[in-house]
Amino acid sequence: MSYEQVAWARRLKVKHLESFLVLDEAGTLTEAAARMHMTQSAMSHWLADLEELVGMPLVTRGRRIQLTPAGNIMKRLAIGVLGDISRTQLELGAVAAGRRARLHIGSVWAGVARGMPQALAGFQAQHPYISVTVSESPFGNLLEGLENRQLDVVIGSLDARAHQARLEHRELFEDNVCLVIGRASRLWDAQGPVRLADLVDENWIMPPKGTLMRSQLDAALLDSGAPWLLPKVETAAITTLQALVHQGDYVGVCSGAMAEYQAALGNMRILPLDRTIRFGPVGVVWSRDNPAEAVRLFVEHLVRTVGGGAHAHAQA
Repeated sequence: MSYEQVAWARRLKVKHLESFLVLDEAGTLTEAAARMHMTQSAMSHWLADLEELVGMPLVTRGRRIQLTPAGNIMKRLAIGVLGDISRTQLELGAVAAGRRARLHIGSVWAGVARGMPQALAGFQAQHPYISVTVSESPFGNLLEGLENRQLDVVIGSLDARAHQARLEHRELFEDNVCLVIGRASRLWDAQGPVRLADLVDENWIMPPKGTLMRSQLDAALLDSGAPWLLPKVETAAITTLQALVHQGDYVGVCSGAMAEYQAALGNMRILPLDRTIRFGPVGVVWSRDNPAEAVRLFVEHLVRTVGGGAHAHAQA
């Protein structure tokens, strides 16, 4: 794009666009001037100046002004530019008031499945000018993001890693570890509880080593008398798990919250077991050094909508 093509826009002022929109809405120069608290001659000047910049008439004068085709194009420009300015002003006001205009949230599968999307939608309905970025990852990775300030809030398992001096947390709900299968599994029609020890030779899709879910499952396998087993696939991605259980005879491992969510959608079935494998409490964690108002607002909303008023825990 050459300089000559945009030269007129470089001389364009917000006052041009504001006056033009008011004129279109008012219908007459007299009424538009009154709304803009200026004289009719001043309003005429702004219109003439804008038409000179554009290089063609924008309105047809009569009892009530009418927009020309060029006028309609300029109206779209005015609405877009003034809308952007208005939204920016609201965001700047939020920053000036100590609220961050962007919130970075990290979550494990359980948080994504149970309540977080609904809570997030409700939160943004109340605070529409706080944009949100959501990441899914194992809890250890999320805590690293919290430490290096890439994340503002983390939803995950409240194990010892959440009880650090610089972190605060609130419990949301208790969760379990579940085994899931797809229609390609020979166990799809299994009735009654299945013994965990009898599943050793299955094709396992398991969470990566070092995750709490993997540790809890390994402990349950050991307690059931099952020997150490080698998973066919290790993944932290629910999309990979979901796709694989429909392609082959696999047994997958995921949080109870995610398993119930996927089962309700008909995407997979929870394999009934002869024991409960406890995952532990799932909660929201944030840095006590983060002063952003958006963090406080989101945590309060999340606890209210997902945690049902769970008690607060803070590490002194």
